[in-house]
Amino acid sequence: MKNAAEELSVTPGAVSQLIKSLEQHLGVSLFWRANRGIRLTDSGQAYLPPVRNAFRLISDATRRVAARAGSGILTVSATTFFASAWLLPRMKTFQDAHPDIDLQVRTGDTQANFSRDGVDVAIRHGLGNYPGLRSERVLTIEIVPVAAPALVDRMGKPTRPADLARWPRVNDAQRKAWQLWFEAQGILDTGPARGPSFDDSSLLLKATLAGQGAALLPEAMVAPELRNGTLLRLSPATWLDDFAYYLVYPERNHDQPEVAAFRAWILST
Repeated sequence: MKNAAEELSVTPGAVSQLIKSLEQHLGVSLFWRANRGIRLTDSGQAYLPPVRNAFRLISDATRRVAARAGSGILTVSATTFFASAWLLPRMKTFQDAHPDIDLQVRTGDTQANFSRDGVDVAIRHGLGNYPGLRSERVLTIEIVPVAAPALVDRMGKPTRPADLARWPRVNDAQRKAWQLWFEAQGILDTGPARGPSFDDSSLLLKATLAGQGAALLPEAMVAPELRNGTLLRLSPATWLDDFAYYLVYPERNHDQPEVAAFRAWILST
């Protein structure tokens, strides 16, 4: 009781009253009281570990938030392709404009966990539908249908876009890209999106190289494979307006100075 009172800057009697109030609220006794002191009851022993862990989580989160406040660090999560092909070559212009902000770039294709991972903003490729998050379109790029040579040999080189409706296909995580692509070609009814789907573009590329199906991938991303012949172009590249790169972040981050600066820069670059 004495140690708890010193930690809370109150009297031992106040601590005792708080404990009694908690026991009344819970309807159980947490301590056995004796002349020489107190000890936890079975209920108290069961209650202690989760409560201790909860306070530890609160303490750790508070330290992280305090450490980040005014640190000038902005943590950006981006797909590997976007980070290397678009963000990295342009980062100097952001640093020149905002020398007080240091970018911390993390790569990955799955959706960032903003609460757990300490990510401020993310850049993801898709349709921009991220429930509970704010998303703004950054960049639309050319998408090209590609396949491994072995699959082309088996299926036959397509002579028109409609031919691909009968091909095995691999899909993005939302299974929407092929539907949008067919619609852009004037083909409206191709049935449900069948075949495997991936939320990681690098895995989607590997599945395509392995001959699992035709895929829609950014033309710039597969340029090396198209040059060396490990992938073949099945149709001209297409712009799919809604299938784009989006800046994604929680609404609570919108007014954070570092986020506001990065948002203004990336949407105008």
